[in-house]
Amino acid sequence: MGDRTEGTIEIEAPASEVMEVIADFAAYPEWSDVEAAEVVEKGEDGRAARVAFRVSQMGFDAEYTLAYDYAPDDGGMSWTTVEASGALKDVQGEYVLEGSGDTTRVTYRMSAELSMPVPGLLRRQGEKRVVKTALEGLKRRVEEG
Repeated sequence: MGDRTEGTIEIEAPASEVMEVIADFAAYPEWSDVEAAEVVEKGEDGRAARVAFRVSQMGFDAEYTLAYDYAPDDGGMSWTTVEASGALKDVQGEYVLEGSGDTTRVTYRMSAELSMPVPGLLRRQGEKRVVKTALEGLKRRVEEG
């Protein structure tokens, strides 16, 4: 697995509201760089346990399914690849939520392994773009309701 890329943003909302948005996978195409997201398996708690995604970014197309684990008390979630095809071989990451009243500090970490050789600089730029877009899209989605 490659290097981990991360970013942090402050969102003017309690952690429970932020968690509600990041766990609503069907809405990801509305605020993130995901073309499609479909829950393929739910856990005993009713939350998505596995989600299939389709993406097309910077000329790279990929389809992948991720398995999710949720932190207690709206503390975030982590994911790992179950299967992948196209440009993506493996992706792992997490959202860590640190709530303080009506404000939540969100840290997004991810690492991706591509199925084809890509120069390190381009790969890092792509990962940074994914993290930035995810955090800014999440902030807009949560704060605009």
